[in-house]
Amino acid sequence: MTGAEIVFVLLGVVALASAVVVVTTKQLVRAALWLVVSFGAIAACFLVLTAELVAWVQVLIYVGAVVVLLLFGIMLTRAPIGRSSDLDSRNRPAAIAVAAATAGILVTVLVSGFQHAYVDVGSSVSGSAAGIGASVFRYWVLPFEVLSVLLLAALVGAIVLSRTDIGPPRDGDG
Repeated sequence: MTGAEIVFVLLGVVALASAVVVVTTKQLVRAALWLVVSFGAIAACFLVLTAELVAWVQVLIYVGAVVVLLLFGIMLTRAPIGRSSDLDSRNRPAAIAVAAATAGILVTVLVSGFQHAYVDVGSSVSGSAAGIGASVFRYWVLPFEVLSVLLLAALVGAIVLSRTDIGPPRDGDG
């Protein structure tokens, strides 16, 4: 194994371990912070694979937007910040079975789908930052814009849910 492969495996272990902590912790803010660690490890995996643009998109969109939006949602809706027993639905065996089945299906699909796939990124432009950037801005502009509108709608929804002065008129309101 090369040094890059060892670093990639270690980053994968960090990403997997922090993802497990995200779904098993009973504190929402800590779960969001562990999600930052998981997304950061995945971005570092992209850096090891020399996909710098994808790594920075990972950091900007997921860490910079999704996690911040999640934290705003937690804080604006006055969700419990400390330890909460409401987060445990007592369905862990079923959740573990579904997670294992989903992971098995994903691994099977990925192995069978990419078993004979090989792209030489050294000699082609498609693996470079310029090629990826051109592809993103040529073919993926609409999904990025739809995602930005969806995130904006979620933020507005969180603000509306957190406001106490919005609602049906009470007695004495004029």
